[in-house]
Amino acid sequence: MNNGSPTPVAIPRELLLAAFSEARVAFPEESCGWMAGGSGDGAVDQLRPCENVQALGGHPIAAGRPAETAYVFKAEDLLELARIMDTDRPAKLIYHSHPNGMAYLSETDRTVATDDWGEGPSFDVQQLVIGIDREAVREAALFAWSDDEGAFVAIARYEGADV
Repeated sequence: MNNGSPTPVAIPRELLLAAFSEARVAFPEESCGWMAGGSGDGAVDQLRPCENVQALGGHPIAAGRPAETAYVFKAEDLLELARIMDTDRPAKLIYHSHPNGMAYLSETDRTVATDDWGEGPSFDVQQLVIGIDREAVREAALFAWSDDEGAFVAIARYEGADV
């Protein structure tokens, strides 16, 4: 968890562009995955796309929504995410796209990313949201848990790209 003002994870532009490309492949559905890096630094250097199985149902909050407006990791991806959290190369952020072109952490996103008691994040990771539409990625935004706010807060914005 982050105390005070959270520091954004450093995301190299080429990794951000790779996540943008994943969002393009998934469009008009939401893409999802995570980025990992060495446990001793505040940067990511690896992208791990996941399969959005929202169309199969089973979302903990919004089971009836289509994959164009929600995402859920398949069980194997979720187990792998949990497994790597205690390694020397943990996930440092979870990403997903919004095919409406807007990069925001929705109420559903916030609920899913928060532990069952509402006292912190489900996983100690930041949340990257990619706003993509038919033409381009318009922007991306990074969110992190703030103990001071008791909620996720926006901590960085990124320029989009024509992908």
